[in-house]
Amino acid sequence: MTTTTSPLFKLDGRVALVTGSGQGMGLGVVRALLRQGARVVINDYYAERAESAAAALRAEGFTVCAAPGDITSAAVREQIVATTRQVFGEIDILVNNAGVPPGMPNSLRQFKDLADEDFERQLDLNLRAILGFTRLLVGGMCERGFGRIVIISSESWRLGMPMGLSNYAAAKAAALGFMRHLAHEVGRQGVTANAVSLGAMNNFGYDEIAKRTTAVGRAGTPDDVGAAVAYLVSDEASWMSGQVMALNGGSTTA
Repeated sequence: MTTTTSPLFKLDGRVALVTGSGQGMGLGVVRALLRQGARVVINDYYAERAESAAAALRAEGFTVCAAPGDITSAAVREQIVATTRQVFGEIDILVNNAGVPPGMPNSLRQFKDLADEDFERQLDLNLRAILGFTRLLVGGMCERGFGRIVIISSESWRLGMPMGLSNYAAAKAAALGFMRHLAHEVGRQGVTANAVSLGAMNNFGYDEIAKRTTAVGRAGTPDDVGAAVAYLVSDEASWMSGQVMALNGGSTTA
């Protein structure tokens, strides 16, 4: 008797846009989606970072293009979508990864010391940019009967900390509230909306913290994030919607 295996989470023919993906966790997501067969657009605030990442991946044989720009601008969002459609066609997968404004984490301050613009910066990137891209794309996804929208969030929305993250966490929590309602509005048209909530990752010097506070004893990596997203955007995840996946190494287990 012979047995055959079926590859899971294949994304052949899919087009994905990953924001904030010129390095770090976002680039880990890009690599995971490319390995599964998707064509991917790399966005980054810094043009040289997006172009460098795209060039390196093309040299490895992947199909990728760069669309840099500040996604808190509506005009930039529209241009990124237009560029993607011109190069690859319609966007099937939106991964809202960008979430750290320039200058963060060095600009963290306690709530009593924050100005209005400190909240606006976070809301522009972690809420309004997500709403804007979703508005541009979700109608077409519904018409075509397939779409995957993923928000890369942070466990700071769930757990209070004294690190000066109140404005960041507030914007992240608002985006998750939106995601849950969106899931109910578009689920019967073949579109899902989910989030991945990250714990201590191996950036910003969190390795030592993760060794002490996680069940598995290490910080998260770009590959960990990429694997989670690859599942959420696959055909196999069609029954997964409106959910927040806690990807935190077991730092919280309830």
